[in-house]
Amino acid sequence: MSVTLSSAAMSADAILAALDPEQRAVAEAPHGPMVVLAGAGTGKTRAITHRMAYAVRSGIHQPSRVLALTFTARAAGEMRTRLRDLGVVGLQARTFHSAALRQLHYFWPGAIGGPAPEVMAHKASAVAEAAGRLRIRVDRTEIRDIAAEIEWAKVGMMSADAYAAGLAAAGREPPAGLDATAMARLLATYEDVKGERGVIDFEDVLLLLVGILEDRDDVARAVRGQYRHFVVDEYQDVSAVQQRLLELWVGERDDLCVVGDPAQTIYSFTGASSDHLLGFTQRWPGSTIVRLTRNYRSTPEIVGLANALLSAPGGVRRSGSVELAAQRSGGTAPVLVAHEDDPAEAHAVAARVSELLDRGLPAESMAVLFRTNGQSELVETALAERDIPYLVRGGERFFQRAEVRDAVLLLRGAVRTDDGEVPLGQLVRDLLLGAGWSHEPPRTGGAARERWESQSALAALADDFVRSTPEARLGDFVRELDERKTSQHAPTVAGVTLASLHATKGLEWDVVFVIGCSEGLLPITMADTPEAIEEERRLLYVGATRARDELVLSWAKARHPGGRASRRPSRFLQPAASLLGPAALGAQAGVVAGGTGGGAKVKKSGSGRRRPTCRVCGNDLGTGAERTMGRCTGCPSTYDEALFERLRTWRSETSKAAKVPAFVVLTDATLIAVAERRPTTRGELAAIPGIGAHKLETYGGALLELVSTKS
Repeated sequence: MSVTLSSAAMSADAILAALDPEQRAVAEAPHGPMVVLAGAGTGKTRAITHRMAYAVRSGIHQPSRVLALTFTARAAGEMRTRLRDLGVVGLQARTFHSAALRQLHYFWPGAIGGPAPEVMAHKASAVAEAAGRLRIRVDRTEIRDIAAEIEWAKVGMMSADAYAAGLAAAGREPPAGLDATAMARLLATYEDVKGERGVIDFEDVLLLLVGILEDRDDVARAVRGQYRHFVVDEYQDVSAVQQRLLELWVGERDDLCVVGDPAQTIYSFTGASSDHLLGFTQRWPGSTIVRLTRNYRSTPEIVGLANALLSAPGGVRRSGSVELAAQRSGGTAPVLVAHEDDPAEAHAVAARVSELLDRGLPAESMAVLFRTNGQSELVETALAERDIPYLVRGGERFFQRAEVRDAVLLLRGAVRTDDGEVPLGQLVRDLLLGAGWSHEPPRTGGAARERWESQSALAALADDFVRSTPEARLGDFVRELDERKTSQHAPTVAGVTLASLHATKGLEWDVVFVIGCSEGLLPITMADTPEAIEEERRLLYVGATRARDELVLSWAKARHPGGRASRRPSRFLQPAASLLGPAALGAQAGVVAGGTGGGAKVKKSGSGRRRPTCRVCGNDLGTGAERTMGRCTGCPSTYDEALFERLRTWRSETSKAAKVPAFVVLTDATLIAVAERRPTTRGELAAIPGIGAHKLETYGGALLELVSTKS
């Protein structure tokens, strides 16, 4: 017996010996609540798997009593593999949905009766039927966006009756051109359709189990008797319903360890929130806090850039993030490259990839990352022209996308009617308009935005084709598309990864190219609130921290060759100017420095009418929000962040007291304008768009007092 104990002790000691001091602090304290704030590349999975292995091998925990939770089947599989390599078997490592589904199937007969209902593989048919009952006409793309909105509402535990309030609180707009009332009715009808079919959806798995555990104490006791120790990975991605389920699983005990990185919170559009991670110690007082800051993945130069991306004035860290400490030796400094246009950017990336391949670097060790899927087409083309193999991760190849296939089919059918009277570029756009494309991007994101980006890429491709072949007609363009499609349908082999920034979590490569680092793409134009802007900043951070050895950031001054060079580098790069050079500040840096006062500048139109223009770049202001702020949404803000937060807090309290949505008091754009201009008199306050006589009378005194308050 003594030999067995000695062997176990030595095995446990060996598990701890493989960790750094902070990781060891995670592993050797298997009891009590613990929150681990783990930066990118700091070995968080290693820390928590060694924690579980140490507890099991030292006899503290029984493997069957431990439940490890994560968000993807791939991550759960990796966790099980690592535990097995450490000599631990019988420990459950599952996704939230997988664990919940097993329990639902087990407890349903006793708690509800009969077998558990079937889980729908997809929502599309139920959404389409619900829309049909309400006589709402939707296409396939709109169905996908509505399905995503239903998921968002349900993981937030919103009923149809609560949807409108939840929407207003989130500052979110319904998809597919619907208003809040129509979307709420659609949500209710969708639930009716499911009920009549006798099926449930993916989110119902969690919601139903929550309901059973809340209503049946005997079931809750049985679950808590089975699992006594919980570990949750990627805790920043937890939704409201997942958090509620976790609380029911844990019960009154506190044997819970969560690990996450608030700087990698990039899925808020799905209902994820880092509030649970950052507020963990309030829910579980006395929690142990461990910060993993040693980055083992990237060179010091890349780590320095990553830290700069999340730095704020005064040395404050954004998003509650940790500051990384590089552990590797020095390497290649990250670079920022400006290109004349998007095709030039794509060809430059392909040329660099080709150079690295010639040096012997495997294609699979490189990745090209972008904000939207529509950006991949030019890169796909540039790589294909050099016979460089590539894989598109997290999405379909450009010519395999449904909207692209449909558009090409439409263009092919119109070849016979092309009489040569309409310029090719205009003809293609006219035909795309018939397929649901519009000259202006949709107000919402999701599948509708992705479809628009793909169709716009086809329109841009037509323009490029005309420039190279002026006499070309529609038939020639269709043949060009066919040739491009053929050249890009190479056998599925290991190749350069092409991926959106959202699809890169948990991945890493030796060399990473992040393209499109310009205003309007990073942050994307749709990000029109401070919260949305910060999530865009975190997206760039996630992309940058995927690189091990080499990081290339790039942007293009214009979309098309010969086009107006109106783009500017992303505002997110400005804190890294000492690393990337003055180019990170952009051409507007001097203007920003001197543009601290006043609102929009005004210039006269050809008709003599005065048009508001951006005080930073001088371009016309197109939206009401931009006119209110006095600058383009994409131009750098100069507002006082501390004042803005005071204004938001005041607005929240005021709206609750008046029982009205926050935007009814003052919009975000108006608050930003107040924080930027810092009015000191009622006259200066009245000059801000959005503050009329009534709001000046009602809120003027409070606003001026907030402005005068020192941080």
